[in-house]
Amino acid sequence: MKALVTGGGGFLGLYITEQLVARGDDVRVLCRGEYPRLGELGVEVVRGDVRDAALVEAACQDREAVFHVAAVPGIWGSWDKFHSINTVGTLNVIEACQKAVASKLIYTSSPSVIYDGREHLGADESIAYPDSYLCHYPHTKRLAEEAVLKANGESGLATCSLRPHLIWGPRDNHLIPRLVRRAKSRRLLRVGDGNNLISMSYVENAAAAHLKAADALTADSPVGGQAYFINEPEPVNLWSWVDQLLVLAGMAPIRRKISAQGAHRIGACCETVYKILRLPGEPPMTRFLAAQLSSSHYYSVEKARRDFGYDPQISIEEGMRRIQPDLAVLADT
Repeated sequence: MKALVTGGGGFLGLYITEQLVARGDDVRVLCRGEYPRLGELGVEVVRGDVRDAALVEAACQDREAVFHVAAVPGIWGSWDKFHSINTVGTLNVIEACQKAVASKLIYTSSPSVIYDGREHLGADESIAYPDSYLCHYPHTKRLAEEAVLKANGESGLATCSLRPHLIWGPRDNHLIPRLVRRAKSRRLLRVGDGNNLISMSYVENAAAAHLKAADALTADSPVGGQAYFINEPEPVNLWSWVDQLLVLAGMAPIRRKISAQGAHRIGACCETVYKILRLPGEPPMTRFLAAQLSSSHYYSVEKARRDFGYDPQISIEEGMRRIQPDLAVLADT
């Protein structure tokens, strides 16, 4: 299949690109930076930004399937930044797919689009979007997801949305480096009672889910117009997993802790101070982060199993073995 991967040089996007190339697909990547690995793979690279509608339209020409992975993550920042990239950028991709007569659009969303601050215990896709959000990232991703799903069936385009939860693995440049840096600087505290369970998605499993969804996505398939949670079937204890990562990095487990209520209050204070003083960077704690670190949130993948055969092949134990070299490097830097 002729495929375009937006954000194909990033963490998840690169794994999707590699898996497409490995099975012989014709791959084009739209990305902003320079990535040597893309040159090694021999894929066509279009350098630019999803906010550039004309560039996105050109990148979608002659492509059958578009994997829209590009996004700006984070728990802090301006509305304009998140909305212009995550929402408007996605609208550009949808319009470009329709103009280029692409037949499939697979959108990378997030379970945070339905996160309302309460515990989600084995929740499925019937859970509704919340009335409000604690930060701009999930709100703008929700607007984008709604647009993608609404576009299903328009101009011959079939669409679906995947919601991988807590993506991790080798080459992670976001989650695990942040954890290690905070632990090394003694700024990582256990939030809550330490018993909260979460879903995780090992990056190669998440990438494989995108390919499976694309293969099953047709105008008359049950996948069209649907959203899917993507994660390992069984949840894990968040803080036990963090401790395992730190031990593999040669560091001590987390001993310091703070209550969920205390973290929430500190997060609210930090947000206020950063807004009033217009401080650069990201607050050390926010209300959204406090809720994510202290509550249980794990999701059923039965719908993805039923509709396109989602079947994660790499266990958490194997994933931990594969990530150990990265952890050793992070610990030494």
